[in-house]
Amino acid sequence: MRIQGTFIEDTYAEAFSLRAARLVVTADSPAWAQTAALSMTGFATSIIASGCEAGMEGPAPETTPDGRPGVRVILLARSAAELQDQVVRRVGQCVMTAAGASCFDALGATDESIRLGSLLRFFGDGQQTSKRIDPALAAAAAGQVRARRLWRIPVMDGEFVVDDRCGIRKAVAGGNVLILGRSAEVTLAAAERAVAAIRRQPEVVLPFPGGIVRSGSKVGSKYRKLVASTNSPYCPTLRVVVETALPEEVESVLEIVIDGLSVDAVGAAMAAGARAACGPGIVRIGAGNYGGRLGKHLFHLRPLLEGTR
Repeated sequence: MRIQGTFIEDTYAEAFSLRAARLVVTADSPAWAQTAALSMTGFATSIIASGCEAGMEGPAPETTPDGRPGVRVILLARSAAELQDQVVRRVGQCVMTAAGASCFDALGATDESIRLGSLLRFFGDGQQTSKRIDPALAAAAAGQVRARRLWRIPVMDGEFVVDDRCGIRKAVAGGNVLILGRSAEVTLAAAERAVAAIRRQPEVVLPFPGGIVRSGSKVGSKYRKLVASTNSPYCPTLRVVVETALPEEVESVLEIVIDGLSVDAVGAAMAAGARAACGPGIVRIGAGNYGGRLGKHLFHLRPLLEGTR
């Protein structure tokens, strides 16, 4: 299978399940909403060493609970307890501190939820207040069907408004696309095209810097304390000393890692990114898998790309 001259490998990406929260951060301007969201999703690239995986979701929501400009973010962790810890810390340190920002649940009705404002409210030192919103109004504002409780926490520029709780759900992490190019420059350009295409997709995030990974990993290491190590078969500088997965003409490999709220969302994003990356100078499009040792979600490249344009 070839797209614009680029060979599509007959392989699959192997992804795994995490718990996810979806929030919307609002502010007086799109720039300040994005600033708060970017801060709260920092150092959240890989569950291997970060406390969670997180990123900004695009496109921006058409409406928000308070009618102001907003940015959606998705945060993923191994368990509900770990997710609550990360969400509370990041919202408290990065959104409550951002000028004019507020934070709301954007997942809607779910079977599970975690505490958010009910923990952050103590920062108000007894001056915090709460307000319940009628379920009908909550549904109109953000697709909610349960009664919504908000906390208003006094801060130096006014009030920080935050949902009492936020919903969580099972989600998919680790969808990926490998871009194999003839040079570092052409491979980076292709990866940037892939990122731009994926960021137009809903319900997915790209947790790594700029959406691109240069230090892809494999499961395991020669060092017993490490659960992952450099993906040596895809490192061009190691092709003469290890069993390589690279054709002779490939000099650079970049990876796009995708997390999303569903299997369908991750699959659609992978297809969009892989197709956008194809073109002159890109020798192959592949995907990372670990023989079933990592996760149960398998995304086969060729079936994903068949019938897309």
